[in-house]
Amino acid sequence: MSPDETPHGKTETKLIYMANQIATFFKTQPADEAVEGVATHINKFWEPRMRRQLFAIIDNGDSGLNPLVLEAAALIHKPAPAGEVKPA
Repeated sequence: MSPDETPHGKTETKLIYMANQIATFFKTQPADEAVEGVATHINKFWEPRMRRQLFAIIDNGDSGLNPLVLEAAALIHKPAPAGEVKPA
């Protein structure tokens, strides 16, 4: 595993930055639409590995994530753990 893939490496910092940028874009929308917008964007454009890392960041707490991202997490599709295949 490269240093970029560690829970405290560049990947984590970049994912937090990206998620917060998405939240910044949607924050001008009404609250319910903003939450849905953040979740929809992440579900649509982030691959399962990125979403898995996002949930790991959230689970570790005190992540620096925008509160809108944290609220949207309930609507973001949580992928199966790495190496585990979902039944078709």
